Amino acid sequence: MFYWLMKYVVVGPIVKAIFRPWIVGRRNVPAEGGAILASNHLSFVDSVILPLMIDRRVAFLAKSDYFTGKGLKGWATRMFFKGTGQLPIDRSGGKASEASLNTGLQVLGGGELLGIYPEGTRSPDGKLYRGRTGIARMALEAHVPVVPVVMVDTDTMMPIGQRLPNVVRVGVVIGEPLDFSRFAGMEGDRYILRSITDEIMVALQRLGEQQYDDVYASTVKDRLTSSR
Repeated sequence: MFYWLMKYVVVGPIVKAIFRPWIVGRRNVPAEGGAILASNHLSFVDSVILPLMIDRRVAFLAKSDYFTGKGLKGWATRMFFKGTGQLPIDRSGGKASEASLNTGLQVLGGGELLGIYPEGTRSPDGKLYRGRTGIARMALEAHVPVVPVVMVDTDTMMPIGQRLPNVVRVGVVIGEPLDFSRFAGMEGDRYILRSITDEIMVALQRLGEQQYDDVYASTVKDRLTSSR
């Protein structure tokens, strides 16, 4: 109920009126059943814009830090993330990563849409970076298709580090679903997982025509931080 209010009564109408987002390929999102929406990640607002532009509910896995803030600001942030369908996960690695995987599989097992950013973090410079293989494992274990999604100009709307959005038009481009059923039962093979992940990233690059760099975005961010 809270999600419905946020999407159709509170956040949705305001965002659509101000930023006039556009979408291409909405029909490529399955009308029912579980599926992964694999998106590039340019801005914090990607997780807000995408769910607003499709008819079905989309769950994103968000950093648990967003749900643990104190005071009025912490409460408002927590309510916003819950209301936009985001689920708290611990990204510290190890058992936390396994817990994140299980949370995603529960969403998919319930026949819902799961939004994932294969790059693992926001692009620091607008390029598309190497994907993490967790998305491939989820797709194989849940037996669901992967739908490539490209967010357009959201980094112009809300650049990293900026608190208030710029009033610019943003868009969403959705490609045809990718079927990996030919790899059923191979989720334990790391070479297969890498191959699937690379195929997803190629689909994203072709769909959005972003410049691709075959390194992890987190590595680039670390380099930028250490050079300051």
